Amino acid sequence: MSNGPWTDAENDLIVADYFAMLAADFAGQSYNKAAHNRDLQAQIDRNRSSIEFKHQNISAVLRALGEDWIPGYKPAQNYQGTLEEAVARWLELNPGWLSRIPDRPAMGLREAAQLWIGPPPTLSNQPPPAELEQTIATARKFDVAERDERNRALGRAGEERALAHEKAVLAGSGRSDLASKVRWVSEEDGDGAGYDIASYAPDGRPRLIEVKTTNGWERTPFHISRNELAVADERRADWCLMRLYHFAREPKAFELRPPLDAHVSLTATSFQASFH
Repeated sequence: MSNGPWTDAENDLIVADYFAMLAADFAGQSYNKAAHNRDLQAQIDRNRSSIEFKHQNISAVLRALGEDWIPGYKPAQNYQGTLEEAVARWLELNPGWLSRIPDRPAMGLREAAQLWIGPPPTLSNQPPPAELEQTIATARKFDVAERDERNRALGRAGEERALAHEKAVLAGSGRSDLASKVRWVSEEDGDGAGYDIASYAPDGRPRLIEVKTTNGWERTPFHISRNELAVADERRADWCLMRLYHFAREPKAFELRPPLDAHVSLTATSFQASFH
């Protein structure tokens, strides 16, 4: 039984096996983890516990990459860079995985359309420093925020989900008059307003909502434009950022209100160059 470092071939086999189970999990299909483990033992000459722990390492890599993972395999840190690369190779060979959108019926104005809105991540509930450091380093290495920003289908689906939520909240509060006035600004007018949805609080106050969506966990980094930051600063009383996460499995959300740098670290990733 091998006890040395995992080879690229072994990593590729276990990553492919993990995604096969994850795909079945998303589809609501039954699968046998023990049987998958036995099959891998026969292929790569590793023991059961080694394979189980490597599955947990893959969960940790996926979490860092802003992707969902198998709930039964709790993320385990201290994974090797070669495992990161193996997961990245699988995703590159299977581009449809990153562009997938959950198959859900149209919501309409009903109570079930309301999202679970919870508290945003804070210092008090963050992972241990070493774990968080490795997770952030992986996310930066593979530019997870930019990947989600380019995923137009994911962004559009998130905005549509947030729109249904806003209408359902207002209708459930007896404000169908306001629900009928909620606008999907980015869809109707195009990008550039600094927010995606123009909604209302039940008391009639404006809600200007910028929606950011990921299939990953709540701490997945995201991009925000200079224009969005400017509008957030100009319309502090009205503007909010709605962050949707775990979107492919069971969408949840939290909201951030200006000033955003009170909640997140803002890092400049590009600069405009002008001639003198």
